[in-house]
Amino acid sequence: MKKIFVALCMVAFLAACDDSSSASAENSEPAALSSAEKQGSSSSSRHCEECNDEAISSDSNAESNGSSSSSSSEKLSESSSSSADKIESSSNSEFLATPCKTETEDNCEYGTLLDERDGQEYKTVKIGDQVWMAENLNYAYTGVPYKYGSLREGSFTSDSTSWCYDNDPANCDTYGRLYTWAAAMDSVGKWSTNGKGCGYYDTTCSPTYPVRGICPEGWHLPDITEWNALFTAVGGRSTAGMVLKSTSGWYNSSNGSDAFGFSALSAGFGGYSGLFSNEGYSASFWSSTERSIRYAKDMYLYHSDDGADLGDSDKNKVFSVRCLRD
Repeated sequence: MKKIFVALCMVAFLAACDDSSSASAENSEPAALSSAEKQGSSSSSRHCEECNDEAISSDSNAESNGSSSSSSSEKLSESSSSSADKIESSSNSEFLATPCKTETEDNCEYGTLLDERDGQEYKTVKIGDQVWMAENLNYAYTGVPYKYGSLREGSFTSDSTSWCYDNDPANCDTYGRLYTWAAAMDSVGKWSTNGKGCGYYDTTCSPTYPVRGICPEGWHLPDITEWNALFTAVGGRSTAGMVLKSTSGWYNSSNGSDAFGFSALSAGFGGYSGLFSNEGYSASFWSSTERSIRYAKDMYLYHSDDGADLGDSDKNKVFSVRCLRD
């Protein structure tokens, strides 16, 4: 009888073991995955800490080895990122300016700007939430020597930094003056220190925005974010050229509608050695945004293009200036 009882106990024990083994098998895969995930998480965290230490060490070495050369690209990246954020915000705004000018009516909101430095008056226009000069600046700025290749032998120099197209005073009456980027930024700090040191190939600069530059008091040289805000207000960059260009003066009658009263004239530009080009074909306006040690951003319109663009141009070219109210 005792032997039979032991046998029955053994059978019950083996059956219980089979049930337990089966249950363990059903749960083994999730348990293994959970363990692996935990191990991976712990490993990942450890490697992140090691990578951060290496990155900090690498950044420190890079800073000590190349601090002088890093500023331009880093500032450009930061500026581009910041500008992109602002542009996206502006693009998502519900506000768009309403066209105010047609062939028969002009209902734009105009004003007058008096430049007390020389007594000249300029027409202004409100577009969206910005107030722009509706004419190109014509202030005869001196005091910043014009340099081309200032570190090279035989570099071209002049004691002027603003010109009339083709050196003809009548063109200043029509188009305003053309300026180097150094003059547009007021690189000697004659009117403010916000753009001081900006201009030549020899150095990059750290402007404080807004940059008054060569503009009258209470006005400033627009940066690329502000140019993009203008494009957004007039319906987008792809058609901005058509609605910003003047209704006359463009090659082969490729005039604009001037639907917002901006009246961009085809003033052309000047080159490195006093040569002028593109009257009737294009208009270029400086921005206060530096691209690199050699280039700055400009707003560009072309006779055969309905759009507008932001280009990278040599700082020693001479372009038009439109000021924006602070």
